[in-house]
Amino acid sequence: MTSLTITPGRPLQGTISVPGDKSITHRAVIMTALANGVSRVESYCRGEDCLNTVRAFQALGIRIDESVGELLVHGKGFWGLTEPNGPIDCGNSGTGIRLLTGLLAGQDFFTVLTGDESIRRRPMGRIVKPLREMGANIAGRKGGELAPLAVKGGHLHAITYRSPVASAQIKSALLLAALFAEGTTSITEPRLSRDHTERMFQFFGIPFRRDGTTLLLDGRPSVGWHAAPRLVVPGDFSSAAFFIVGATIVPGSDVTIQQVGINPTRTGLLDVMTRMGADIQLLNRREEAGEPVADVRVKSAKLHGVTIGPDLIPQTIDEFPILCVAAAVAEGETIISGAEELRVKESDRIATMSAELRAMGAQITETPDGMVVQGLGTAEGNGRLQAAHGQSHGDHRVAMSLAIAGLTASAPTLIGETACVETSFPDFHRRLLALVGECK
Repeated sequence: MTSLTITPGRPLQGTISVPGDKSITHRAVIMTALANGVSRVESYCRGEDCLNTVRAFQALGIRIDESVGELLVHGKGFWGLTEPNGPIDCGNSGTGIRLLTGLLAGQDFFTVLTGDESIRRRPMGRIVKPLREMGANIAGRKGGELAPLAVKGGHLHAITYRSPVASAQIKSALLLAALFAEGTTSITEPRLSRDHTERMFQFFGIPFRRDGTTLLLDGRPSVGWHAAPRLVVPGDFSSAAFFIVGATIVPGSDVTIQQVGINPTRTGLLDVMTRMGADIQLLNRREEAGEPVADVRVKSAKLHGVTIGPDLIPQTIDEFPILCVAAAVAEGETIISGAEELRVKESDRIATMSAELRAMGAQITETPDGMVVQGLGTAEGNGRLQAAHGQSHGDHRVAMSLAIAGLTASAPTLIGETACVETSFPDFHRRLLALVGECK
């Protein structure tokens, strides 16, 4: 078990970058593997989650040359995957296992997908059920509700599916399966979830139609798509979020985060933080691989509580832990509702963040679908949390959020079980130290 000690006292100042977007990296590997020819994927995320997806496609017969700055993916075309020699380990990645299940449902071979202890607890029935309706043969623990999943792909047919939750993982798994299905698949969400898969389809020229929150995709394209000579992955907004909140709540801070993806289906945190009083500027706006990108400059600012309802949850789902930290030090009350999906992430993030921040002196009342936070701030400025010995609960976003919370404490904070940070942001501690002037 590794741990992390955070020593408060200095503002965050300087310019940094963050790892390539985790969600986009997964999709870039998938789409380039199915393309015809060699694709170059630059600035990809080197966290364990994405590296496990790379290894999965290597096991499926795709040559992928890895270096620190780029992947060279030797795509074998729409039907080029081959049966692996053994089970595929997706590690801690819910995105990896769910998207691979959708993709492999349309293949004519057998695959077993598994992951770590956390993944084996997370719900898989939400994708297994509609994929079975499409004709896939999928077995798993508890009738397919839990991994490992045994996928015997085959002849798929289109379905009309109305998802009970707004989930990019469900939508993306079904879109990938729909590519291999006969007919037109219709997928409807209650609210728009992240649209990285749709943008990646557009980047590779795969046609689909949108009608409100419904997507329509004609399966079995007669011609595959060509390799991408250069696909640049934007910086991960979810990784940038820790520094956005940190620079806001630590007095005297001024931080610029370069080349951050600002996809509007991901950036609910910017809307919430701005409503809370944050000082955030988006500079040098541009586009990479069909995704909007900008440099994000953040200066310290006094925050006040707000109400966050179900309409904003899909755009802030991964930023919830760090948003809790902002609410804890703000002045006034923050109410979060409609976030029950957070109970089935890497940890029960409602329970873990409530417990860990209460141990640091925060005033939090947990509810079934969110929480009520009585912020510690006053009219004079943001509040300060207490030093504590926190635990990540095996959740990388909880670990990094507690590190930022520790910057506001009056004494060093120790966070245990931080090896999980490797899944998305292996360099987090060093970059944080650089911003507080302790690492050059």
